Amino acid sequence: MGKSYTFKGGVHPPHHKHYTEELKIEDAILPEKVVIPMQQHIGAPCEPIVKVNDYVEVGQKIGEARAFVSAPVHASISGVVKMIQERQTATGKAKCVIIESDGKNQLHESVKKKGDLDSLSAKELLEIIKEAGITGMGGASFPTHVKLSPPPEKKIDTIILNGAECEPYLTADHRLLLEYPEKVVFGLRVCMKILGVEKGYIAIELNKQDAIDKMIEITKSLDCIEIMPIRTKYPQGDEKRIINAITKREVPSGGLPMDVGCVVNNVGTAAAISDAVLLGMPLVERVMTITGSAVKTPRNLKVKVGTSFKEVIEQCGGAKEDLSKLIMGGPMMGIAQYTWDVPTVKGTSGILLLNEKDSEYKTSQPCIRCGKCVEACPVHLEPLFISQFALKGMFDEAEKYSPMDCIECGSCSYICPSKRPLLDGIRLAKREVIAKRRKS
Repeated sequence: MGKSYTFKGGVHPPHHKHYTEELKIEDAILPEKVVIPMQQHIGAPCEPIVKVNDYVEVGQKIGEARAFVSAPVHASISGVVKMIQERQTATGKAKCVIIESDGKNQLHESVKKKGDLDSLSAKELLEIIKEAGITGMGGASFPTHVKLSPPPEKKIDTIILNGAECEPYLTADHRLLLEYPEKVVFGLRVCMKILGVEKGYIAIELNKQDAIDKMIEITKSLDCIEIMPIRTKYPQGDEKRIINAITKREVPSGGLPMDVGCVVNNVGTAAAISDAVLLGMPLVERVMTITGSAVKTPRNLKVKVGTSFKEVIEQCGGAKEDLSKLIMGGPMMGIAQYTWDVPTVKGTSGILLLNEKDSEYKTSQPCIRCGKCVEACPVHLEPLFISQFALKGMFDEAEKYSPMDCIECGSCSYICPSKRPLLDGIRLAKREVIAKRRKS
């Protein structure tokens, strides 16, 4: 094995990727109806710019961003707007545009090639990304045009594509690297041109050796791009951990990657950028993994944004009778759902269905001060103290241990032999610290 890169801390949960890692990406069946939230991203929600009974086509803008940190929303199917109302989504309630399909999947006139890398300026490329509504597709859903617009004083010299996919069960990024490597590389080159960066990196965990080999082959004639094998460890996919592993730079407390001259994007985001430039297609569908011990036929599907979880799961044979937990994303950082009547969004990297055995909740015991949570924490925190003070309502004391630096990866809770609710306590501390700062 050649050189590989990593960071301090982290844990090694079982991969559980065997369900889908060998399964090719398939197109999901066109939904009869989509529910498209106006809030699918970090930042301000969009305002609908269509009305009930309007006919819309694929790629047509239906939600306008009214703030810089926001991203427009587009129709994922062609058909008639039936309702505009608040609906339950995977992350809470949001205003949604409900479209009934006409079955034609008709493209809007705006969906056409925008140009090529040589003919388009950096400013034009950035505008294409903004208008395409592209957001981070690793789960955080941060508007990509904002990430690619650092202030003048923040000189960027390093851009990294995140292909780690360290979250157990998920294989969407792995399959994307194998099946659409040219899109990933083109998207990276677009980002490099926008930022004026001469060297780009694609980081892939060592448990995806076939993807590493494929990307090395695709980029062998491009000296400006280097494939970086990174050790298989959770949460290797966190952008600050990848920066530290590859560059040895450490993002300061409260800082952003741009503070150390770096920008990190997901490989799925790069592929979406390629589609926006070369096809003119906004972000209206994405690859997601439907997997776990309680789904009958695990699959990697390309799904239209706004398709209900229920419909996607039914295309995978449905849920088994022993379904105990439904999660958007993976088991470590995903969001548990109480219903499958919620729509998929730009950030839905996977739908995980677990049986009772795999989702078993163990009663917590008193802390034994073993220090394993401190060893595992990739941000060098002391989770036991933050959580303990928070659960006792001693938030001023908890704040002294820097809870705001927590990336909520869950490594501490995973490794704790007493099964303490460490992450829950830290999240509580963070909420209280934010509330106190707003008041002051």
